[in-house]
Parts: sequence; C-alpha cells; structure tokens
Amino acid sequence: MKTILFIIFIFFTGHLFSQTGNTVHGEIRNSSGKKIFLSSIYGEKYTLMDSTVVDPSGHIAFTLKPGTPEGLYRISTGKEKYLNLVLNHENIDFVTDSESLADSVRFLSSSENQCYYFYMRMDRKNQAKLEILVPVLDYYPEKDAFYSLAVREFEAIQKRQKTVLDSISLLYPDSYSVRIFRLQQAPFIQAGMSKEERMKWLKDHFLDQINFKDTLLLRSDAWVNKAVSYLSLFSNNRYSQKQLETEFIKAVTIILSAATVNPDVYKFLLDYFVGGFDKYHFDAVITYIADNFQDPFSCEDQARKTNLQKKLENFKKISVGKIAPDIEVPDIKGRPIRLSAISSEYTLLIFWSSQCSHCVEMMPKVKQLYDKQKPKRLEVLTVSLDTNRKAWTTFISNEKLNWLNASELKGFNSKSTDEYNIYATPTMFLLDRGKKILSKPISYRELEQSLREINFLDQ
Repeated sequence: MKTILFIIFIFFTGHLFSQTGNTVHGEIRNSSGKKIFLSSIYGEKYTLMDSTVVDPSGHIAFTLKPGTPEGLYRISTGKEKYLNLVLNHENIDFVTDSESLADSVRFLSSSENQCYYFYMRMDRKNQAKLEILVPVLDYYPEKDAFYSLAVREFEAIQKRQKTVLDSISLLYPDSYSVRIFRLQQAPFIQAGMSKEERMKWLKDHFLDQINFKDTLLLRSDAWVNKAVSYLSLFSNNRYSQKQLETEFIKAVTIILSAATVNPDVYKFLLDYFVGGFDKYHFDAVITYIADNFQDPFSCEDQARKTNLQKKLENFKKISVGKIAPDIEVPDIKGRPIRLSAISSEYTLLIFWSSQCSHCVEMMPKVKQLYDKQKPKRLEVLTVSLDTNRKAWTTFISNEKLNWLNASELKGFNSKSTDEYNIYATPTMFLLDRGKKILSKPISYRELEQSLREINFLDQ
C-alpha cells in the first residue's frame, strides 16, 4: 500500500486545488487553423461554452468565466474527435495530436486530469484483460494448471485496481475524478462463480457502493455510463422485444427506487430512461415508468407541471389500447385536418420529415401498399416535421403522396409532436376506426406485421 501511494504521489506532480488558475491551454499538433469548441457535459447533453481557432504554432487557450462549476467538459473538433477535461479550479496545460485527441493527450499541469487519464487508461486495460479471462473461467477444465493461473489473475487484477483507487482517494479526497471512479467501480467478482452466479451477483450488488446523493456528478457523463452499464446486465441479444422490456422494467425499478434518496439524481435518471426507452420504442417500459414514477419536482397544479411530468402523462395517453389524442394540423393549402374526422376502417398516423433518410426510404414503400388497396380500408395521415415548406411540398409532389399530408412547419416544436411525445422520425401509430391505438411499429417491416395481424395483408 505504501509503495502504491508513493508511486501515485510522484506521478501526479501538481496540486489538485490551486484556486489561482482558470485557464485551459493546449497544444494540438497537426491542427493549425482548425476551430476548437469547449462544451460543458450534463449527462448526454453538451452545451457550447466557447470556441477558438488553433494558432499557426498549434496552440489554443480558453479563459474560464468566474464561477465555472466543477465537472467534466469537452474539447472537440467535431462530433467524432474530442477530449474530455476535468475542470476543478486548476490551470490546465496539455499536449495532444489532432488525430487522436484523447488517446495521445499528455498533461503538463493539472493533477486532476493526470489522475483522470491515468486511472481511465488503467481501467480500460484491466477491463480488456478481465473480458479475456471470463471465457477461460467459464469453459476451461478446472483441474488444469492454466485454469488456476487464470483464477488468480482474475482476482488479482480487481484487487490491484481497488488498491490504486483507494490510494488515489487517500491522497486526493476532494478530487472530482475520484468521484467518477467511485461511481463507475464494479463490485468484486469471485473467480469461482458460474456464469449465472456471476450475473446474479452483479445485478444484486452493482449499486451497493453508489452514492446517489452525489449531485456534482450530474455535470459529467458518469451517471449515464453507470445506468447503461446496469441496464446491460439485464440485456441479452437472444431476447425478444417483450423479454427485453420485462428485464428492463426490473432494472429501472431497482435503480430508480435506489435513487429516490436524492430528487436531483432521481429526476436525472428518470428523464434519461424516458428519453432512451422512447428513442428505441420500448413502449412497455415507458408505460410502466409513467404509471409508477413521477417527477419529484412536479406538482398537481396543471399550469406548473414540469416538462418531464407532462411527458410522462402523455406517454400514458399514447400507449397501445388507448384512444389516440385528437390533433388538428393544416394541409398543404392551409385547411385543417382533424384526426378524429377520418372515417376509414384503419388510420396510419406517421410523423416524418423530408430531411430524415429513414423516412425518405420508407415513404415509397408505404405508398405502394396504400395504392394497392381494393377496396380502400386504410387512410394515411402524415404529419411532417419539416420547417421548410418547399422541401416538404417538393417531396410530396415528387413521390406522388396522394394521402392526407399535413404540417405545422414548426419541426419538433409543433403542438402535435407534444401530444404524441415525438422525438425521432419516423414514428408511426396504427389506429382502428375509433382511433384506438392498435400498434406503434418502428419500421416498415413491423408495419407489415401489424397489418397482417389485423388481416389487412395476407399472412
């Protein structure tokens, strides 16, 4: 223990909280003239704070505003190339290469970031080693000497990593990086466990040491990473959609129940789960969450309800089996089209955009299906989320979409998108004559399956 403490002390040469500095300086090699962005991180949300251009010598500099909160921030040249920085009242000076911002970074000052990258790189290597050893533990003959060696190494890797983390924590108890490491730390796994025992152990103990009261970590991606890691324990690529939904319901119940000790963390996770499961159309999970959890900052006053609470209540209204919310949207000529006024046996409601590649690919297939009807039993109402009228009408004209076309031309800020919690396109609802929601297919293939189930298409 003393040896590790000494090594870490020598490795991190700066002082974590020198209070005197609020600048970020970097040398980004091979990047002269490139624009560099500095953004704050809040879960999966990145907010632009500042930008600059790399000077001819490859240097950049940002001066942070007084009171900039501690947390994880991002320097990037675009969506794919970025470097995360821990800001915690230090001057930061680093050197890196534009082609591998994070992998090649070296910090000349900022013990916080030296600590962060030292541990994260160690963790990445250790996790890779553990992933290699797991199949050996599961399938190698136990009586073989190599199996015994694998057992010792599997447990030794975990123990060494814990010792390093404990040492860093002892030296730098107020480190923001240590908060992140503690949150991401997985429980110790004994090598003798079977695959099933190991999975059950992780599910039961993955959250044991988590401090759900740590709101400082909301200004990072740490809570998101922890939530994703926990959900992955309940996932299986052999499961059907319904099986996955059943497992994910178990997971969100456990983690949200544990998070109730802190309203801020609880709301963050609740909002994250709602958005994530909605994005991948896990409707049963969304409905379960809406029925069993609510925004702790909401109230019964309708006018003062939070956006999250309104979103949760809307999900209840658009679950399968419910009557679809009535909407009125103007057509190309500005005449209102009311959903409830459509008298067809079935109605397919599609939220789409001419800027959405999946929509552009799907619409001709839906048109082919629509035109083949004899007699006509299905009406299609497409609600475009375009903001450019010409783009919308040109696509309709070129593709000869001869069904009901409507748009508020307000994108995702439309009233209809609020009613249906639309955050991605295409989103579809298959309705019966009474406008009861029969299904919510997420692809053309699922649409065909839904239509077969109501004997609209041949089986």
